[in-house]
Amino acid sequence: MTTSDQIAPEHTAATVEQLEQEGDIAADYLEGLLDIADIDGDLAMDVRAGRAYVSVEAEDAAALSTLSHPDTVQALQELTRLAVQNSTGRFSRLILDIGGSRDARQRQLENLVDRAIARLDEGASQASLPAMSSYERKLVHDIAADRGFSSESFGEGADRHTVLRRG
Repeated sequence: MTTSDQIAPEHTAATVEQLEQEGDIAADYLEGLLDIADIDGDLAMDVRAGRAYVSVEAEDAAALSTLSHPDTVQALQELTRLAVQNSTGRFSRLILDIGGSRDARQRQLENLVDRAIARLDEGASQASLPAMSSYERKLVHDIAADRGFSSESFGEGADRHTVLRRG
């Protein structure tokens, strides 16, 4: 087998059992953080589309308001992924939602795509969106496709962004 035929272990698909394990580890880690911050929250775990999803909810939405800012959710997600990776030895693509932050971000991305489509309708040949995470870019690709437009990612690292064009 040549080097190009080998798949790096961190890029192999995780089993449902491994993803459930990731969710459990993430929940334990997040419970510890919530305890330190003296924030009451309930955790829910799910596995779908090859990822573990962990949600933090609270009856008092204000209790999570400081944590549900998109930049804070992104930072906590990265810390949680590192905690999972440290425990399992595997790269984690875990998704964290705090107080409905993912649904709110989905709506923001839909609005962003709609504004880009408006620019295309006004005659632009393409519309570039700001840099965002791989998960957000995937959502943008899905939204654009649902609206009949094509999209492609460009750039490297933190500068990677999506460009929309007519389908």
